[in-house]
Amino acid sequence: MYLVYQPEDAAEPQRWKYHPNKLLTPERELIEKLTGKNFSDFTVDVQKGNSRCRRALLFIFLKREHPTLKFDDVAFQWNELSLEHSRGELILMRDKLTESTVPPDQLDAVRASLDEEIAEAFDDPEDEGKATLPIAG
Repeated sequence: MYLVYQPEDAAEPQRWKYHPNKLLTPERELIEKLTGKNFSDFTVDVQKGNSRCRRALLFIFLKREHPTLKFDDVAFQWNELSLEHSRGELILMRDKLTESTVPPDQLDAVRASLDEEIAEAFDDPEDEGKATLPIAG
């Protein structure tokens, strides 16, 4: 999964690979402090669209590049920040679809929707054959 940030004045988006299990301990602890959530809840809430969780995640990635950055300095318009699944993650999600996870009458439509996303998704060669879903274990 990727965190993609593209402010209105930026020609190209910034893209960071987001894999919760690969964040460093001080980063995870800071996320917990900033959001008031344990890290497992944070990973779920980031995907659900919790604004403070997404802001904290953006802060962590920006702080890697700008160590003096303060959390209060991070602000974005909602349409400037998104999460995108990689092609490998989408393929994994499609492969895991079963009638037990999706009602049988909706299975074909969900597969078709995922196929469209797969065709457009960012392809990270590093993920080939080893994509995982972005929830902290």
